Amino acid sequence: MNAKVDRDTWGVPHLRAGDPLALAYLQGRNAATDRAWQLELEHRRALGTSAAFLGPEALSWDTFARQARLADTAQRCWENLDDDTREWVSAYVDGVNHSLPGAALRAPEFAQTGLTPQQWQPWAPLAIWMAIHILFAGFPTKLWREHVAGHLGDDYLDLFNAEGPDTAGSNGWLIPGHRTAAGTPIIAGDPHRYIESPGVYQQIRLACPEYDVIGLAVPGIPGLAHFGHTGSVAWAITNAMSDYQDLYSEQLRRTTAGSTAVEALGPDGWQPATRHTEQVEIAGADPVEIELIETARGPVIIGGPDQSQAISLRYPPRVTHRIGFEVLPKLVKATTVGDIDAAVDRWVEPVNVLMAADTAGGLLHRTAGLVPIRHDDNRLRVVPAWKAEHQWQGWHESMPRATVDDAVAMANTRHLAEPLGVDYAAPHRYNRITDLLHERADWTVETMPLIHRDTLLGSADSLLDLLKDHQDLSPEATTLRERLLAWDQRMDAASTEASSYAALRKALVRRLAEHPTLAVLDQDVDVPEVFVPYLDTTAHTYFALESLIAAKLPDVNVNWLAREALEEVAHQKPRGPWGETHQLAPLHALRGPVFAKGEEHYEFALSGDHHCVMSTSSLPGLTDVCIRASAARYAWDVADRDNSAWIVPLGASGVLGDAHHHDQLPLWLRGDLAPVNGALTAEDQTFEHQVDGFGLVRIRPVVPTEDLDLIHAWVTADRASFWGMTGQTPEEVLATYEFLDSVPTHHAYVAELAGTPVALFHTYDPQADPVGTAYQVELGDLGLHFLIAPGESRPDFTGNLFVALGTFIFQHHGHPRVVADPDAANTPAITRMTRTGFTLGPITTYTQHDGTPKTTQLAFLTRTAFLGG
Repeated sequence: MNAKVDRDTWGVPHLRAGDPLALAYLQGRNAATDRAWQLELEHRRALGTSAAFLGPEALSWDTFARQARLADTAQRCWENLDDDTREWVSAYVDGVNHSLPGAALRAPEFAQTGLTPQQWQPWAPLAIWMAIHILFAGFPTKLWREHVAGHLGDDYLDLFNAEGPDTAGSNGWLIPGHRTAAGTPIIAGDPHRYIESPGVYQQIRLACPEYDVIGLAVPGIPGLAHFGHTGSVAWAITNAMSDYQDLYSEQLRRTTAGSTAVEALGPDGWQPATRHTEQVEIAGADPVEIELIETARGPVIIGGPDQSQAISLRYPPRVTHRIGFEVLPKLVKATTVGDIDAAVDRWVEPVNVLMAADTAGGLLHRTAGLVPIRHDDNRLRVVPAWKAEHQWQGWHESMPRATVDDAVAMANTRHLAEPLGVDYAAPHRYNRITDLLHERADWTVETMPLIHRDTLLGSADSLLDLLKDHQDLSPEATTLRERLLAWDQRMDAASTEASSYAALRKALVRRLAEHPTLAVLDQDVDVPEVFVPYLDTTAHTYFALESLIAAKLPDVNVNWLAREALEEVAHQKPRGPWGETHQLAPLHALRGPVFAKGEEHYEFALSGDHHCVMSTSSLPGLTDVCIRASAARYAWDVADRDNSAWIVPLGASGVLGDAHHHDQLPLWLRGDLAPVNGALTAEDQTFEHQVDGFGLVRIRPVVPTEDLDLIHAWVTADRASFWGMTGQTPEEVLATYEFLDSVPTHHAYVAELAGTPVALFHTYDPQADPVGTAYQVELGDLGLHFLIAPGESRPDFTGNLFVALGTFIFQHHGHPRVVADPDAANTPAITRMTRTGFTLGPITTYTQHDGTPKTTQLAFLTRTAFLGG
């Protein structure tokens, strides 16, 4: 199988390679090509070095990432993987490292920040995964409960028990064959996350002889972790809302006055804690030194021995040195739900609810992940580290699962995962999806958007019921009340009633949050900045509005506050449709635009709301602008994968100005899907460059069968003896070039001048070649072998030809450096290289693929030297 990249109508990459390792490498290269800025940003966030280019606003995250020991934990988890999985992840990282420098030249964010791509270590994908998901289980909610208990008393710990302000939710549903038109299952849904630019999911197809799978990849992570279809089995997940991270109140002390050594009080008395310092670089400011302390419970993420409090975080990957990455290569090879079921038994974090169906009739609905067994208080609040009853007592060995005998939904609610958590989503999305699924028995992939874009707001009754009994309202308020009570409760972008309801809700939430009973919660918020959103009273009031209305708090007359809110909104100027203020605002670390200069701008009006199936969430109580919604939508036809459909908020490319940067956005805004089987176009690797005084040089990939006679004549000639192919038969030469055509790390090209072939050259990734053992490979290095065709000698022929070749390598592909390794005895080749600007390195000997030694003269040419010359 040739290693190649095709793209469909929407720019979605379809990758093919000869084996899983080559495919992982190709996936890494593609991720860097399409999402260079995103990969660099997530990598630096995982390392806690993002403030070095984002400035002081990123300091709090960087401090937390380092204190939580994300990178160190990722490295330990990588070392704990089995050999095959380590090799697979490493192949992906090699692909990223090879393509990232060149891809960075296309991404304007690098020029804007002056950022240079950083070399990835083999464990980088694990660190990125942890950085993305460390807050998924919502452990900061325990800080909020502790805050509530401290100001209102322990009786109010559960007062705000509702979906929190920063948790990630999702919808998913599995429709068995007896409810579909085709008689075979459909799996569909949509993960809800912050809508980032570029998006957190990348549509992709991965094919090799061992498997052929489509799905939604996370850029920076090999394989398909969450959503995929192998042709015979499909799967999808939602966040199980499980509680598997604990916060401990620590007593810390210096061993002696002024000492750097730290001890922590545990159940068995005072014990040494590990401690060191690190510097966090900050763009535009002086670096900050931070102290990193870890107790027997876990890393200290708040406070320290010299502060009034210290809180440590205990989480499964830090304890077990496992994340679950060994599951990823098993998922893409799965052919049955049994394969999926067995694979996810090893999953760790985050804890998910999973659905799967296969073409043999298998159906699966279960939870997957690692949840500790411990005291109930651990799940609610910060607990004392020195009390033995709060230690972990093992793991939940049997994760909840359910038999599927009818259409079933998952929407972050209590149902299947209830034994594993505390805070769950309100039931409205789950109930609505379930009702819709049971309305018909002829579902198809084409009708899935009827569910995806449903806008019925199930939570509206709670607030609207407060309006029914009010008397003596102003005429304006009476009119508004009657309009709202007659409203169909659909949060459609064109609905003025929807916008009036949202304004009423916002006014009531503000009054509740500012009421003296709850306003005390705005006091004494003493946590690092990264956790401040989790202690926002207005946000919690918004998400827990139904609970607060039902709670009948002492001294809080919710009915009267609702009346005041109604009068306020009624006397405001007439409101426009919901979509006028409820618009998508994709997040970008540099607050970059969605539209490039000269591109057509259009409105981002959105239907939906937080508790709708079409879940589109705003900043509660502050603005209607939407920052969290469907990070992707999918509909897997289990029996006919080509009939499946998907969509992402923006597009396949993360490069501003690319044709596929946001071409899916209009469909996404409407709640529509795009087919997964769009027409494919092979990536055009042909390059042309006009060299003044020389002519038009065309560089094209070798087609082994078509170019065989030409190549065989060149490489077997006496003058090509250093190529080591003299005396080979055409069949042997063909085998060599078919091999080069099958791997993503090596490429062969023919250079033509005015249509006539004049040179053959090979490029390769030194990480995947024996020459890489002979020197220190740098990020983005490209190896080069170069053969001039026989012919009449012309003045400066090689130099002129290399102008085109260098432009192809350094500008078109963006590699920062070329390494050549001619035989040390090949004086003419070495002379040509020095004449074209190469700097000679050491003479070295390494073992070639066939086991024979080669003594070579290393030579290097940098992009800076070439362009400067």
